[in-house]
Amino acid sequence: MDKLRIGLVSVSDRASSGIYQDKGIPALEAWLGEALITPFSLEKRLIPDEQPLIEQAICELVDEAGCHLVLTTGGTGPARRDVTPDATMAVADRLMPGFGEQMRQISLHFVPTAILSRQVGAIRKQALILNLPGQPKSIKETLEGLKGDDGNVIVSGIFASVPYCIQLLEGPYIETHPDVVAAFRPKSAIRDTKN
Repeated sequence: MDKLRIGLVSVSDRASSGIYQDKGIPALEAWLGEALITPFSLEKRLIPDEQPLIEQAICELVDEAGCHLVLTTGGTGPARRDVTPDATMAVADRLMPGFGEQMRQISLHFVPTAILSRQVGAIRKQALILNLPGQPKSIKETLEGLKGDDGNVIVSGIFASVPYCIQLLEGPYIETHPDVVAAFRPKSAIRDTKN
């Protein structure tokens, strides 16, 4: 079986030039380590807010490294330099609008400015590409959703749908730790991996 390959792209002018330390990739790496049962490998890129460089990084991760999932962080606002969604759409075969809608829905529970986010989900070849926020706290909330004090899910995180999406794209079967984020699939798509 194909090993799960995940590409991480942090888009930041200042972090890529060494003015401050990138927080996006370490936050993604830590969250994936907690959430995934399925073994995975990572390919990482730290690049400035330049559309051609973002497009190139996504294409390399999908076309050459064979990533099944590419997570970007940063560059999703309305400012002129925020071009991550534009780069993602430019190299996408298909858009997955539900991901962007749900990311904004989650963030709106915290800040009214969530409607300014232009985050998108898209597919290129065999890969799902998701634009995540830049702040570690927001990354975690977006991926795993919101739970009440009783532990029940109030708003589903986007990662609940990622394993089934990758399965539909003929990628590896992904299992998650349900206490972090429960992967949702139709009953017909659930496999018994214990045997």
